[in-house]
Amino acid sequence: MSITKVKKEKLQKSFSRHSRDTGSPEVQVAVLTERINNLTKHLKLYRKDFNSKRGLLQLVARRRKLLDYLKREDIKKYQSIIKKLGLRR
Repeated sequence: MSITKVKKEKLQKSFSRHSRDTGSPEVQVAVLTERINNLTKHLKLYRKDFNSKRGLLQLVARRRKLLDYLKREDIKKYQSIIKKLGLRR
């Protein structure tokens, strides 16, 4: 269910603003999206896992807040990250 260190580093490299960037909203949204996708797959197999479902809802809310912040501050970065991650179909 959790994201591997290698996958997280790969996401950080592809979405970071500079070489040591780990906390920008773009990186956080990318990592959260990966975790959300993993949890979604888990919940398709284990439908009665309500604790994981609660965690998934918390992750979605956190990602939503970060995306709202990005949209408010820099619409171009918001649009590019939405496009890269395949959100908002």
